[in-house]
Amino acid sequence: MCRNIRPLNNFEPPATNAEVHDAALQYVRKIAGTSKPSKANEEAFHRAVHDIAHATEHLLEALVPTTPPKNRDEEAAKARARSAKRFASA
Repeated sequence: MCRNIRPLNNFEPPATNAEVHDAALQYVRKIAGTSKPSKANEEAFHRAVHDIAHATEHLLEALVPTTPPKNRDEEAAKARARSAKRFASA
């Protein structure tokens, strides 16, 4: 899985349309093997991003969380701490 795609479910506040679109864009880029499609493939590329974002929004609406929602700021702070520890110079 692409490292740039972040979990979007069960956060407070919920994922925005921009976050869903960005995740769909990263997914399509990974599958297509390119970050910028050629003119010949541009329409199919953008249609795929739109379709995947649409399906993702429906999925997020349908999922029933079994745990309390996570706080975005707290999760970001944890991720920064893990990164600092992982990449700390000796």
